[in-house]
Amino acid sequence: MSNILEIRNLSVSYGGIEAIKNISFDVEEGKIVTLIGSNGAGKSSTLRSIAGIVKAKHGEVLFEGENILGMSPDHIVKRGVTLVPEGRHVFPNLTVLENLKIGAYLRKDNITADLENVYTLFPRLKERSWQLAGTLSGGEQQMLAVGRALMARPKLIMMDEPSLGLAPIVVQGIFDIIRQINEQGITVLLIEQNANMALKVADSAFVMQTGEITLSGTGAELLENEEVKEAYLGKKK
Repeated sequence: MSNILEIRNLSVSYGGIEAIKNISFDVEEGKIVTLIGSNGAGKSSTLRSIAGIVKAKHGEVLFEGENILGMSPDHIVKRGVTLVPEGRHVFPNLTVLENLKIGAYLRKDNITADLENVYTLFPRLKERSWQLAGTLSGGEQQMLAVGRALMARPKLIMMDEPSLGLAPIVVQGIFDIIRQINEQGITVLLIEQNANMALKVADSAFVMQTGEITLSGTGAELLENEEVKEAYLGKKK
């Protein structure tokens, strides 16, 4: 498989603070790739710069060989990259169905099949299709945020902390869905505080610390890495 995404010498600054420091990494097509690290390591800034939400200082973001850095977020979505943001950010005063349709707002074709696919992945959303999104539970809102991103029919879906604030039983369900989405042929780039779950699901993984990538390997390799165990998995040497 070839790389669907290639990050080259990417740097992002906020004021005089460098949040991302000249990082480079690849995301292989059809795989699940995770970035792990502590809060403030630069993980979210990385995803937001790929999505066109944050302006990069310099570097390249190559998606299917084309540099998308500097493109507007809607153009990046059109090319096949979507972001499930941290905190879900559903539209609380719109119904579940209206939220899902917003995910497909750039499309001109029939969305019925994609809507049914989302409802197959998340039967709860079908049951609540006419319910206001703001009245859903946290787990249901996360399902809706993922479903909304899928409605754009992405080739690459990026997820920022999908399990944050959710009960353990709901977290397991979210990771099961991540696997199912990947099995449909969609590449996944995942940021997750639950490093144990993220590394178990990931084909490859990168550790970020203070804006730099300090470790890389397969998910299985990093699960067994002593530094990772101590820093992120709560296991002492």
